[in-house]
Formats: sequence, C-alpha cells, structure tokens
Amino acid sequence: MSRLPLLMGMPRLNHALSRPIFSLFRFSCNHYNYTPTHCPLSFNILSFFPIKGISNSNDFNPKFSTLVLDASSSNGSSSTQGQSSHSMRRKSKKERYEAPENVLKQKLDMCSKHNNLPEALNLYELARANGTPLNTHHYNVLLYLCSVSANSSDGIRDNSGSGSIKSLDRGFEIFKQMDMDEVAPNEATFTSLARLAAARKDPERAFDLVKKMKDSGITPKLRSYGPALFGFCEKGDAERAYYVYAHMVECGVVAEEAELSALMEVNVRAKRADRVYEMLHLLRASVRQVSEETAKVAEDWFMTEAAIEVGLDNWDVNKVKVGVLRAGGGWHGQGWLGSGKWNVVKAEMDKAGVCSGCGEKLVCVDIDPKETKDFATKLSSLACQKEKKANFLQFQEWLQRNGPFDAVVDGANVGLINTHTFSIRQLNNVVSQLQQMGPSKKLPLIILHRNRVQGGPADNPQMKRLLEYWRKAGALYATPTGSNDDWYWLYAAVSCKCLLVTNDKMRDHLFQLLGNSIFPRWKEKHQVRMTVSKNGLVLHMPPPYSIVIQESEEGCWHIPTITGDDLETPRQWLCATRSTRTTSNKGAVRPPLLLEKAAITSFRKRGGGNVEGWKLVLPLITLRMLLPRPVSSVSELPVDLCYAVHTSYWDDWFVTHVVIDNVALTFIIL
Repeated sequence: MSRLPLLMGMPRLNHALSRPIFSLFRFSCNHYNYTPTHCPLSFNILSFFPIKGISNSNDFNPKFSTLVLDASSSNGSSSTQGQSSHSMRRKSKKERYEAPENVLKQKLDMCSKHNNLPEALNLYELARANGTPLNTHHYNVLLYLCSVSANSSDGIRDNSGSGSIKSLDRGFEIFKQMDMDEVAPNEATFTSLARLAAARKDPERAFDLVKKMKDSGITPKLRSYGPALFGFCEKGDAERAYYVYAHMVECGVVAEEAELSALMEVNVRAKRADRVYEMLHLLRASVRQVSEETAKVAEDWFMTEAAIEVGLDNWDVNKVKVGVLRAGGGWHGQGWLGSGKWNVVKAEMDKAGVCSGCGEKLVCVDIDPKETKDFATKLSSLACQKEKKANFLQFQEWLQRNGPFDAVVDGANVGLINTHTFSIRQLNNVVSQLQQMGPSKKLPLIILHRNRVQGGPADNPQMKRLLEYWRKAGALYATPTGSNDDWYWLYAAVSCKCLLVTNDKMRDHLFQLLGNSIFPRWKEKHQVRMTVSKNGLVLHMPPPYSIVIQESEEGCWHIPTITGDDLETPRQWLCATRSTRTTSNKGAVRPPLLLEKAAITSFRKRGGGNVEGWKLVLPLITLRMLLPRPVSSVSELPVDLCYAVHTSYWDDWFVTHVVIDNVALTFIIL
C-alpha cells in the first residue's frame, strides 16, 4: 500500500513521453548509487518500479517522484508547443485551401469538367477585378475551353442563349494578358493556341506555334501537331502536311493511325503514289490492323487512275526476294509492282492464311531474335520496378532451375472463363491438352496467386492432390501476396520463347508500358486463346500467318481491319491485286530441286564472322531448295552464307530462310 500514493501521483504518460521517464529512472538509480542487485534492468513498465530488489518504499527518495513530475510538466509544455505548431500548420493549410487563387482553380476545373465557357469567363473577369493572381493552370483552363468552343460545330452559348461566344477572339485576348502578366506558358498553352489557330483555318500559324514551342525548349506532343497537320490535310496541301510530319519525326513524336490516315488521304487526292506507298508501310509498321475508315482510304486509292498507271512492268525478282528476307517477311519495300487495273475486294482468310479473294497465302512475319531478347530484358526491368524486386528475382531464379516450358498458363484467367467461381477442373483440362500437344510432353507452367493455392477451396483433398502434383513436377508457381501475376506469366512466356495461354486482351496500363514496337507482334505469334464449347474449352493456336498489312513479292496487298476477331467472327481484309502481273527474266526462279541429303558446314553471321562448330546435316530427308540455277549434286551447293535471316517452327515444318551470295534461298525441311 506504501506504493499507491506515489503511483497515483504520477502522471499518465503517452508513448512520446516514455523516453524521459526511462532516462530519469536510470539517473535516479545512478544518483543514489544503486547496484545492479538493487536496480535490475527488468522492471514493470506500468508501475516504473523494479520487479525485484526493492523491498521498501523508503528505498526511494521522494525526489524521484518530484523529478518525474517535473519532467512530465516540462514535456507537457513541449507538447503544448507541438500542439500549437500543429494547429498553426492546420490553419495554414486551411488558409491555402481557402485562398482566392485556389478557390478560382477549383471553380475553373468544374467549368472545364462541364465544358462551361461562359461561367469560366465570368470567373476570369471577377478575378481580374479583385486582383486575384492567375497562374499557368488558370490560363490553360480558359484557353482550353476557348479552343473547344471555337472548334465545335455550334459553339457554346451563354446562359441567355442570345448568341455564341466569340471564343476565338477571347482566347487570343486571354493569351495576350497572360504574356503581359509574365506567366510562363507550357505545352498545354501552345497546344490550345494551335487549336484556336486551326479554328481560324490558319494551319500555318498553328505550325508556327509548334515551332515556337520547340525553340522555347518545350517538347511538343502528338496533340500539339494535330491542329497544323489536320489543317493542311483539310486544305489539300500535301506538301505542308508532309513537312509537319517530318517535323514530328525530327522531334521524336510517333504518328498514330489518325495522322497517318489523314496523310495518306491528302496524298491520294494529290495523286502522290510514292507518299501513299510510304504511308501504307508506316501503317503496317505502327498500326498493323486498320479501322474501316482507313481501309476505305486505301480502297479509294486503288480505284484511282494514278494507282492504275503507277508500277513496274518488269522488276528484279531476286532483289525483291532479298528485300522480303531482309525485312523478315511480309513486305519488300521496292515500290509498286505490276501494271494495269487493280482488283479490290473484301476478303477473309482461312485457317491456313489463304485469301478468299485471290487465293494467295499470307506469310508469318518473323521477329528478330535480338528484339525478343531485348524485349525480355525490358520486361524484367519493368517488373522489378513495379513488383517487389526480391520476389521477382526469386521467380527468375526458379524459372532458370525448372524451365524452359512449351507453354505458360495464366491460371486465374483459364480457371474463371465462363464461370463465377474458380474451376480447378477446367484449368486441369487445359493443362492436360497442352501437355499432350507440346513437343517435350512436359507439363506447362501454371501461374496462380498464392491465395488460390493456400486455404479455402485449395484445402479440398482432390484439389490439394492436384496442386501438390504440379508443385512436385516443377510446373506450378504461386505469386506472392499483393503481386500482379501478369508480370510473372508474361515474362515466363517471353523468356521461354513459348506459347502463352490466356484470354487476357493485354490492353491495360501495364501492357501499354511495353510499347507498340514488338509487343503486338510477339502476342500475335504466341498467345493461345480459348472459347467455350459443349466439351469444355477449345484452344485456338496462334495463326500461321501475321495479321498485319502485307505486300507480296508479286505486288499484291492485303490490309487487315479491326472488324472481326477470327474466333467468333472472321476478320475482314482488303485484298488488292493486279489484273496483269509480269516479271523480268533477270533472276528468274527455277523449279525447286529435291535432294535426298545435304550438309552445310560454313555459316556466317550478319556483319561477318564465321560461326565455328556449326554443322547442319540433313540425312535421308527431303530438302527443297529454291535456287537461282539448277545444281546436279550437293557439291555444287554454295556454302558461304552471307547471313542467316531467320528460322521459324510451325507444326511439322522447319523453315530456314537465308541469303547466299545475295541470292534468296528457302530451305524447307520436311
């Protein structure tokens, strides 16, 4: 009972005040010469008394309680100061929030959201009258609303409906005031001004603003060029429009379908066959599948007199073949081939890639192995940034030990197709199909979240046995809690160079980080999609041809549209062929030569350098070779390969395209 008054007299302390108490306790022990026996380190934190060694309350001088109270009083004063400081910070934040310029910003943002230019102009006039300072954001919102109003068909009317607002004049007046106030403009400022200039049908001024932006050290964006580019295209000025495009390229801005389609259309009207050819190839490289509107522009071109008149009657076959092989297949870039009228029809492709319009078979465009390697490196780098690095590095090590695989399965996606609850049976059926189809007969890699393999349904005995079987076989990887499994299954498929089984459209922000250079091509050649049938999920393998604009060796064009998905609805293509096709005798191709066996022992990489130890021996198999001249024996085969272009595997065919002495050869090993 002797301790009770002292306890009741001590203040209740929070966590922030604990340290002074401990230091005071140590000071008291040292001050009164307590030995470790009398002042052990173990004590009850609630009472601040030693657990043992203190047998009598008289061992403590009342000064100890006084010291504690003094310390708490001092800290209480400090706490009061802290609370006062916090209150001042809160007050300062509130003042900033209620500052006139911030209130104006909020109101202008609401005007922008609701496209209310009249109200925004009223706020602007009121702010000028009250002396409220305006910053870049305020002016940008006003200029944006003026540009939207100026480019709309009917304009924005005031509340009384008495007439349209002179948004063009007001926009330039506001910018003049912005310059007088010495408020620095940014990219959004110049873009809005360019749109105002375009609304005045003055694309030249819009382009001057973009050039001024660049000269000011501000990097233009794609949207910055739109007013000038589309303005020149509407006026039919193909030369100035192309000059704007050249400026875009110089600044590293990549044109998209809308810009390329407009450029192609203005050159169709100008009868510039060379520029139309260039735009078709730019669409092939960056867009691949076009909209119906762009397809209509291409169709209109093939129906013009200029398209009929352009083209080579005779061309170097070998030069075209080398161009195709250098490009990886699907185009040659040698210009328009053939002569005469074009036959233009809407067509579909069968499963083998044969066109229903002309009977030509489309090709599978290769991806350079270096591109794939660089893609895997970029993917790994992005994943380590977005995921916990240690977790992803651990997965990479696991993949090196257990890989490679013939296929990777997005387990969650497959297990949830056409069902509200995860179906392990559905997933297992797909896994079994892939194992039977794979060349190695090895289980595919199954990627699942950890919460799907631990607890809940995963504790079901049947499911537990199946998961354990996959785990022991090294075919199951559970991604850590809180991770995005998309990074894991995508990286595994890219690094293993194998199929990826998922219905994920891969269009969200994660996949946009990968860009449009290689990712769409890689996905097209590796993604296995699924549809539901009476017998379960049906696997749809990647097509044996590339769904991209293709230019054949005979000058035919096949342009895919975005209409149709080749699963439930056939994709629509534009097929354009010449009614007359002629070729030169130079480099004419002989019929393929069939050989029973062949051996090629000298290879050379691109850029030179022999590859030692490589030997390709093809005993007792059929080797078809497309040669520039007939040969009677294996000894006559040229063995110095200038460069190996690509190799690809499809079904039971192994195809190797090479160039020998600048002459294109195709080896098809059956």
